[in-house]
Amino acid sequence: MNNTAATDQTAVSVRVKIAGLWTALLFVFAYVDIFALFRADIINDVLAGKVHVFEVSQTFLFYTTLYVTIPSLMIFLSLALAPKINRLANIVVAVVFAVTIAGGMVGETWIYYLFGSVVELVLLGIIVWYAWQTRRGA
Repeated sequence: MNNTAATDQTAVSVRVKIAGLWTALLFVFAYVDIFALFRADIINDVLAGKVHVFEVSQTFLFYTTLYVTIPSLMIFLSLALAPKINRLANIVVAVVFAVTIAGGMVGETWIYYLFGSVVELVLLGIIVWYAWQTRRGA
């Protein structure tokens, strides 16, 4: 195998690319949330038992875990689902997450958060694009 063939990106399955994009999304998700813990306003709210307008409770933490579990499972599902279901799942889940991320940007003024959210939106857009392209046989 020559060097060109070893680094040829067309040899990477679209499913693997999409799974990689979901993985990258989760890393950005996690780090934006971790970096929020360096903000006094966020830390003070957390210490008071609040996250934004939500009270920290078992219900809140359950739904937060559910929210993060969905893209986590999309890594595997992107590799395992039947093609038609795979395309639909990636498009629907990515669009729903894009809406929630865009909603979370409303009123936010911290640049790190806005930047991280834009990166997440771009990654989700690429997921939709790849999934849509596979619909046309690409």
